[in-house]
Amino acid sequence: MTTSPESPAAPVRPAPPSRAATAASASPPPAVPKRRRPGARRSTPLTIAMLAALAYFLLPLAWLLIASTKSTQDLFTTFGLWFSDTPQLPANIRKTFAQDDGVFAHWLINTALYAGASAVGAALLAAAGGYGFAKFRFRGDRAAFHLVLGAVMVPTTALAIPTYLLFAKAGLVNTPWAVVLPSLVNPFGLYLMRVYAEEAVPDSILEAARIDGAGEVRIFFRIVLGLLGPGLVTVLLFTLVATWNNYFLPLIMLNDPDLYPITVGLSSWAAQAQNGGSGASSDMLALVVTGSLISIVPLVVAFLMLQRYWQSGLASGGVKQ
Repeated sequence: MTTSPESPAAPVRPAPPSRAATAASASPPPAVPKRRRPGARRSTPLTIAMLAALAYFLLPLAWLLIASTKSTQDLFTTFGLWFSDTPQLPANIRKTFAQDDGVFAHWLINTALYAGASAVGAALLAAAGGYGFAKFRFRGDRAAFHLVLGAVMVPTTALAIPTYLLFAKAGLVNTPWAVVLPSLVNPFGLYLMRVYAEEAVPDSILEAARIDGAGEVRIFFRIVLGLLGPGLVTVLLFTLVATWNNYFLPLIMLNDPDLYPITVGLSSWAAQAQNGGSGASSDMLALVVTGSLISIVPLVVAFLMLQRYWQSGLASGGVKQ
């Protein structure tokens, strides 16, 4: 009996495509609108405004840096925003610190002491007051806080003469206390710390600490100050800059040149340069400009070191969790 070999299976032919499928494959895919990245948006008026603001803030610093490399004669005979043929910044710095037996270094130390003590004290007082207004209720708390808000609107120059008369009665004129004590009062810092403490200090943590037997003073120094750290640094920076640049209050409070801050000291040098008084030299105006450049270096260093705390302090207190 013989078996016939299997015949191979016939190949299956695919069905011809329909007209609708052919038309769909032939037509191009629909265009998807491209989303513009946020960074790609440009506004010409906004760019011009930002460049103008940048020039407004940086041009004085550029002029100060360039002018510090010139002599007094070059300040009047060369272009203000370009260097002279013989730059002499190191020589100007040496002359500034050597003028009047090195009194510039003494003024710089005085300014650091005044600004440092005022900034730390004002930050602690603002933190204590802001925490008290935010977390405690007492009779007249709203009226007292509105009084603080009203004090923010009062310019410090309007209080200079009454402050001088008050300190003269107390015998504190021509002492470092005449500069430090008025700088401890910072109504804006108290307002800022009150707003920040409302959200940064949870009531549950305070209640837990009180249940554990902690007193209010211990709670403030061990718990609250840690939570208020960014806001504390913000107030410290504001007070540091305000006291460092303060001119009118030390001018009316201090008579001894050994107690001058750097603002009043450089002003006395500028007056000598204009009037040709005793101790004035031919390069006195150049020394004033160089001293002004040196005086801003500590502030720049402080801002660069505390910038992250300052930025977080401005943003954290205003957002509810």
